[in-house]
Amino acid sequence: MICLSVTKQLIQKNSSESKNKNMTRKYLPTLSELIDRLSIAQLKEVFIPKHKEEYAQEIADICHDINIILSEDSAIDAETIRAIVVLSQMNLHIWHNEANYRKGIEDGNNLELTHGLNGIRNTAKNKIQEIVGGRKDYKIDCLAAEFEDWEISWR
Repeated sequence: MICLSVTKQLIQKNSSESKNKNMTRKYLPTLSELIDRLSIAQLKEVFIPKHKEEYAQEIADICHDINIILSEDSAIDAETIRAIVVLSQMNLHIWHNEANYRKGIEDGNNLELTHGLNGIRNTAKNKIQEIVGGRKDYKIDCLAAEFEDWEISWR
């Protein structure tokens, strides 16, 4: 009887471990994707105050995961910080441009600019990934000639 009980426990344990292996994520967000999401969540916390608590929790969760990644391998340098700043700036400009579009404001609103800024945003994310390693996005659109002032002087 004891053997049967131990056998059942082992079967349950192995079944549970097998389920956990199947539940392990295989496509985790990269550091740059977490930083990008943090930047956007921070904008939402400021610009959508009625959901401030929800965004504060999302920010805390993202910061938790970023801290785990940085504790494993912190290769952060000035270029990484600059890429983070560029990423945050592009997110803010995209936010304002899209908000104006939704409000029907045409002055200064240009969806082609938003498209180009999104390419800069993805380039910034790739710069972060070059430093820390991991997946990169290889579809990077260029800015139209009329937006050349937005071009970033990457090294």
